[in-house]
Amino acid sequence: MASRHLRDLIAAYGEQDDLKFRRAAQAIIHEEESKRHTVVAKELRQLLAGAGSIAINDAPVLPQPPVDRDSSLPLAQVSYPSSYLSDLVLADRPRDALSALVNEVRHWSQLDAAGLPRRNRVMLYGPPGCGKTSAVSTLSKELGWPLVTARVDGLISSYLGETAANLRNLFDFVASGPFVLFLDEFDSLGKMRDDPSDHGELRRVVNAVLQQIDAYSGPSIIVAATNHPQVLDTALWRRFDLIVELPLPTTEELADVLRRSLLWGPKRSVTPAAQALQGLPHAAAEYAANTARRMAVLDGRAQASEEDLAAAVQDARSRPWA
Repeated sequence: MASRHLRDLIAAYGEQDDLKFRRAAQAIIHEEESKRHTVVAKELRQLLAGAGSIAINDAPVLPQPPVDRDSSLPLAQVSYPSSYLSDLVLADRPRDALSALVNEVRHWSQLDAAGLPRRNRVMLYGPPGCGKTSAVSTLSKELGWPLVTARVDGLISSYLGETAANLRNLFDFVASGPFVLFLDEFDSLGKMRDDPSDHGELRRVVNAVLQQIDAYSGPSIIVAATNHPQVLDTALWRRFDLIVELPLPTTEELADVLRRSLLWGPKRSVTPAAQALQGLPHAAAEYAANTARRMAVLDGRAQASEEDLAAAVQDARSRPWA
């Protein structure tokens, strides 16, 4: 058995197939664990967690995620985000929580040595457009790990039991990490099991999610996000080590988004626009700024004017953001 895995490992290296390499390495680790060679298995897992992707001419090759057996749709998209945490406009509490998590992950080896459990399951919640997706992207960039964004349309199958199999395959994939696994729209997977409209499949999906989260012990971080925390099954909340709320921005935060997006200097005021956008998410301020800049560009001007911004704010206020 070991010789076959070693053959796959060497073949994957020659083919520069990162996913095949990690799966072969993971199989060897599982075999060592089955033989109760726990020290060796732990060392191999740590080495795999610290390894980068196989590269061609110093360019990382993104591993290919598993696919749904029936539809052949990929279960996730893999990417390397480009934004850092400092690029985001966030309230102090979520920013501090995410910064602390990044620092903690970088010191996992010390926590392991001290016998302390890793915090690798994170829940983000808050209104739409308040930066949950951007926050996950920055975690990936800060850690230098690929971002694996689960595709709900690929995960959820119309065939009985296939959704659970898809979840298992996805979690096996990130067990070969390190990755940041992003489960967006988590309420579609973790809806309350006492929903009167459910006919049994929903309970099976939630149970499968619970099992995968409980059993996960790989080198990746699992990040779930929802706009509707009230519909999540209560049993899911305690499975997460860190729960972070991303609330609606303050006027000052909206002004910061506007100023950054407009590329305006400190002498130009964005306060009236920020006040007019109060109660809307970060995405509304970014939308208004981009609309104002678009007006200027199409009019042949280098920068947006206050009049452009005022019109763009009215446009932003007229559309739904929930």
